[in-house]
Amino acid sequence: MNPIETAMYGVSQLFLTPVLILVAALFAYAFFALGAFIWQSVQRASAARRGDTAGHELLQAWSQNPALTQSELQALALKRMEAARIAARVAPLLGLVATMIPMGPALQALAEGQLTEMSRGLTIAFSAVILALIAAAITYATVHVRRRWYAQDLLAIERLRQAPQLEEPAGAQP
Repeated sequence: MNPIETAMYGVSQLFLTPVLILVAALFAYAFFALGAFIWQSVQRASAARRGDTAGHELLQAWSQNPALTQSELQALALKRMEAARIAARVAPLLGLVATMIPMGPALQALAEGQLTEMSRGLTIAFSAVILALIAAAITYATVHVRRRWYAQDLLAIERLRQAPQLEEPAGAQP
């Protein structure tokens, strides 16, 4: 290999451990996000029976501060989904990186007839991409459903804002 190829190979190998750590962190975060999502789902279901706003984050925020505009509520919804949205998009990319980095040494080990070393590299590569894709799938699903929930909350807030305007007191003159 020429010096540029050697340097690029060396630099790419430096990223394996940090990328694997990030994939593991995203995998753990995905299950944290899933737990929070399930908890919010339970809250929303029980709130529907009781008629309160538990689990309806935007309705709760608006009830605490009715001056919040629709744009501010949308920004709040985006902020609350931001970490999961980033995880859903970044996890597959890091999974790909974590797959490709050990493939170089695995192919080199294959060329040298070191099947044990090749197997180790492939195991790391495929394990990392599997965990990253699971993390991405979980966070994507939670974001997708939460997006719908927040849209429903925004519609409910809009209806509540318009409700006083629709009802005119009895005997009011047009």
